[in-house]
Amino acid sequence: MSPTSYQAALPRSLEFPSVVHSLIRVNDLVDLKCFQFQYPYTSPMQRVDTAQEVQRLLSQSEFLKAFEISEQWTRKQPTVLGAWLGLTRAALGRGMIGAADIAATHAVRLAPTDPQTIFFRAIIDHRLGQSDLAIERLQALAKSNNPYAIDAALYLAEVLHRTSRHDELQSLINAGGAWLADERAILYRGRAMSRVDNNAAIEILQNYARSSASPMARRIAGFDAVRWLDGAGRYKEAFDLATHLHATTTPKFDVDGLEREVANQLRLLQGGHSWCAPRAPAVSTISLVVSLPRSGTTLLEQMLDRHSQVTGIGEYDGIPIMGDVLRANGPWIDQLQSMFPQQAAALQAQYLHGAQMRLRQGTTHSFDKMLLIWLWLPMVAAILPGANCLHMARDPRDTAVSMFLSNFHPRSMGWTRSLDEIRRVIAAERSLLPQALTTLEIPHETIVYENLVANPEATLQRCLARMGLQMEPAVLAPQDNRRTVHTLSHEQVRKPINANSIGRWRNYEWAFKDSWKPLVHVHDQRRANQP
Repeated sequence: MSPTSYQAALPRSLEFPSVVHSLIRVNDLVDLKCFQFQYPYTSPMQRVDTAQEVQRLLSQSEFLKAFEISEQWTRKQPTVLGAWLGLTRAALGRGMIGAADIAATHAVRLAPTDPQTIFFRAIIDHRLGQSDLAIERLQALAKSNNPYAIDAALYLAEVLHRTSRHDELQSLINAGGAWLADERAILYRGRAMSRVDNNAAIEILQNYARSSASPMARRIAGFDAVRWLDGAGRYKEAFDLATHLHATTTPKFDVDGLEREVANQLRLLQGGHSWCAPRAPAVSTISLVVSLPRSGTTLLEQMLDRHSQVTGIGEYDGIPIMGDVLRANGPWIDQLQSMFPQQAAALQAQYLHGAQMRLRQGTTHSFDKMLLIWLWLPMVAAILPGANCLHMARDPRDTAVSMFLSNFHPRSMGWTRSLDEIRRVIAAERSLLPQALTTLEIPHETIVYENLVANPEATLQRCLARMGLQMEPAVLAPQDNRRTVHTLSHEQVRKPINANSIGRWRNYEWAFKDSWKPLVHVHDQRRANQP
């Protein structure tokens, strides 16, 4: 594999752009530690300034610039380990798991026993769903005498939590070790304690969330406490803590800009779809979620992934990368028809390659759950014609409560910081999707979450028929799916299909104003009219 194999299909004018729309989700504490170069990873020919510059950029979360410099470094000196590790860390910071996987593969070839390499390889393994392999790597690293032992133990605790291996997490804590002195360990102590004394766990993490600790650590620990407060019926406390966390850790988001983008697309759609007609060959085994977070998409993914021909590929970064390329280098959304067919074909090939890499052995269809695809539908119509879109719709108040009380990325999902901004984004999505899916002639199904829960068999039959597949009984038992789930629903999907979350908004009824009524009315009509 060449040093730039993940870009090989693209013309030079369409390589990774200078502007990126970050979609990474905060779901673990590894982001608190910036990758630190060790100078022996440079070469005699390489000035140490490059390593220092990449380290500086990573420490300031300037992942795009670090990615560009590291990528150039790998081209010039493909046998230098530091270049590939820098590229790996920058790709992880951008949420580009596919690019991180390729860079880490090169790093492993150069230094298979290097602790840094093993550590980042384990992170990527976990995020690609190969958690057993990640645990094996991390256990060995955590027991060794190297600078990454503490980080390895902390990330091991995260993987055990995400995979519901609670007894193993408790054993890790009981075994002791230097990692427990790290400020991040309080999260895992709290998670373990919550299984035997939920109130004590809440108090520990709630106090920590209101402390002077680092914002990211407070945010992650605090939203765990929010979830437990909500589960204990302490709704006012849960809402107040979430409000505090958003006020202190969530920066302002440009909702006006998002609404302008939606309005622009609606204006273009009034003229039909010729401006984004297909520019590449049709695809037949790709299905995409077009929904907002907390709409039931993880449940749908877990169900479809149980089918013998379907792999749920998670929040794959293929669509955002494609959009970043077009936004930065043109043509963008209103000029898609000027795209050369070979450019569209190259972008499609890049997407398909990444999706196919994630397929479970023996399966043919991928289900991509990247949650902001609803904003990129003209690009999907032009570059991935024939892709099926599955639109999940849920009571907007249930969606809003779930989003406000959850830990999404504070920058890319900053609009989750208030119910009013959430309402505006839901309204934008609901105004755009029906028009876009119909006008762009995208094959699609709309799934009402409440109807999916009430009659899962009928709903899944429709979805599978849209994908050209036959119904299989296994899809009705998502709780038996053992794949690693990286979304905030990772615990809920371990349970059989249930209606426990329907009507959750009533616990926070006092927080909803009359401005929600139009959205609720539209959803109720959709729910009543869909089988």
